Amino acid sequence: MWSSSGNTSQLQTRKQERKSISAGFKAENLIPGVVIGFIIGMLLDLSQQVKLPVKKSRLLSSKTQNQSSVQSDGSDKELKMVLVVRQDLKMRTGKIASQCAHAATGMYAELMRSDRYRLRQWEECGQPKIAVTCKNQQEMNKIAEAAESVGLPTFVVADAGRTEVAAGSRTVLAVGPGPKQLVDSITGKLALL
Repeated sequence: MWSSSGNTSQLQTRKQERKSISAGFKAENLIPGVVIGFIIGMLLDLSQQVKLPVKKSRLLSSKTQNQSSVQSDGSDKELKMVLVVRQDLKMRTGKIASQCAHAATGMYAELMRSDRYRLRQWEECGQPKIAVTCKNQQEMNKIAEAAESVGLPTFVVADAGRTEVAAGSRTVLAVGPGPKQLVDSITGKLALL
């Protein structure tokens, strides 16, 4: 008998614990709690200057940044991106817009992984983007090489081939974001789209 009354009291204690735990959890508190936790996490993440290791040829080195800040009059704080569109592919306006969007978002995603500090600087400048043209793939390759040689990030869009151009065609090159003067030294002579 003694053991059965002990088991009964243990069962009652467990039931009371479960009720107190379930009473503390309310479904209507779950979503606001998750949202608040997410916002706090984002604020903590954005308050840190994150620089992950990346290829030196893809992003500005500190040497290049120091040189451009010495030569400039404060415009090194202005970052911009230039989208170089191939003219030999004869893409229609909507296709060009789509390919430019791929280039900009592709570069954005790459910078989210590799250089959030630069991305934040570019966002603070209003994310300026300029669309220019180049004649063909060879000219695009030369521009990409020149940009990478001075430490500017680049991103090339290879089309999937579902509509106007052949699969794998290199359609748009994104140069930057980088200091305005440095980007202009590479793309400044190209015609606006």
